[in-house]
Amino acid sequence: MDSKKILVVEDSKSYLWILSQKLIEEGFVVTTAENGEDGLAAVEKDKPDLILLDIEMPKMDGITMSKRLKEANIQVPIIFLTNMSDVKHISEATETASEYIIKSDISVEGIAARAKERLGIK
Repeated sequence: MDSKKILVVEDSKSYLWILSQKLIEEGFVVTTAENGEDGLAAVEKDKPDLILLDIEMPKMDGITMSKRLKEANIQVPIIFLTNMSDVKHISEATETASEYIIKSDISVEGIAARAKERLGIK
C-alpha cells in the first residue's frame, strides 16, 4: 500500500510536532505548515490525501484556507482541528470540511484513528 500523505496545518509548534510524530508512527507521510498561506503552498507542492487544519492561525486562518482550496477546485478532504467549540466556527467550518475535531476532546491517537477512517484505512 502506498503511504497516504497528510498535511498538518497548525500554528502551535509543540502540538504540530506531537501530532506529526503520531501520524508518522501510524505509517503516514506527513508534511506540515504553520499558517494557512504556507498550507496552501504545501497543498500545491505535496498533493496530500487529507488535510488536518487548525482554524485559529496567523497570516491566514484555516477557514479562509479551506475556502481558497474550494475556489481553486482542489478536492482534498479536510478535518478541522480547533480549541473552539462555538457554533459560529463550527457551522462555518462544516461548509468546507467533512469533519470537525475539538483538540481538547481527543488524543493524538484518536486523531490518527479518525484520519485512517477518513482515508478508508483499516
